[in-house]
Amino acid sequence: MKVSLKACLPLVAGVLSAFSMTAVQAEEVTLRAISSFAPGTAFARPFEAFVKKVNEEGKGIVQINYLGGPETMPPCEVGNAVSNGVVDMANVTSAFYTTLMPWADGLKLATVGMEEQRSNGAWEYINELHNEQMNTWYLARTGEGVPFHLYTTRKIDEPNLKGMTLRVTPVYNAFFRALGGNVVQTAPGEVYTALERGVVQGYGWPVQGILDLGWQDVTDYRVDPGFYNVDVNILVNLDRWKSLTDEQRDFLTEMALWTENFDRTTNIEINEEERQKQADAGIETITFDDATAKEYLRIATESGWKQVEEHAGAEEVKKLRSLITN
Repeated sequence: MKVSLKACLPLVAGVLSAFSMTAVQAEEVTLRAISSFAPGTAFARPFEAFVKKVNEEGKGIVQINYLGGPETMPPCEVGNAVSNGVVDMANVTSAFYTTLMPWADGLKLATVGMEEQRSNGAWEYINELHNEQMNTWYLARTGEGVPFHLYTTRKIDEPNLKGMTLRVTPVYNAFFRALGGNVVQTAPGEVYTALERGVVQGYGWPVQGILDLGWQDVTDYRVDPGFYNVDVNILVNLDRWKSLTDEQRDFLTEMALWTENFDRTTNIEINEEERQKQADAGIETITFDDATAKEYLRIATESGWKQVEEHAGAEEVKKLRSLITN
């Protein structure tokens, strides 16, 4: 029995179509991701926008299974988890992995934006150090343009914290000590009670996120100007990154650039909204005069870099500083 070629064409087309669909499905990869910040809060939201964008536009290429935040894993364990491959991707501030890479404490001191860092060699150098020392790929940074502030329950007229106890993280530990304050490190969940009971009389935190945590109820003042810059980084386990195809890596890089731009352009508006919400909640602003503000920021910068230099390699710090500051 003869079968014409024409009759076989639909069958061949069907087989090829099925093969094509299988190939596409085989190429898609799902990455397990975690955040060091609670879902829906200020520093989880840019990452959540990234995840949404990837999952919408990456069908057949990359998908992200967002496992959650601190309810899934303690924040300070997230850096280790992505380094060791327990998760494939993490949204985590460098303050939570300075035990792995002490020099990363300097990222908060950047005065050069991410757009310039990607063109002047800074991103490549920072990524190289993440590769070598933490087994991660430095995919993106969010938080650009979001300063930290000193918040207190006492009114101060000058940058002098003598007689006060401040709740700190490694981000502003050295700075608050340089201003004469006593410091204590606690988990974020303990801050409200510590303020309410008068155990601490202040803390450091970015301009965004106070109301997410409910701290406006136990905070009386915010000190201006702000200092440093938030750095919350999207990291990928390096072994997992290398296992991806060129198409998948290029796609994730494209999404990372979109996220950085989205974050940078929206933070100006969000910062203003947060300041207004704080004022509406009764938080008063303490504003130093120009000369005092300049000295305040000088102490912040010098104490910040001194802290980095005390714990990291001199050559690494010197090169990092030259690339990320004006």
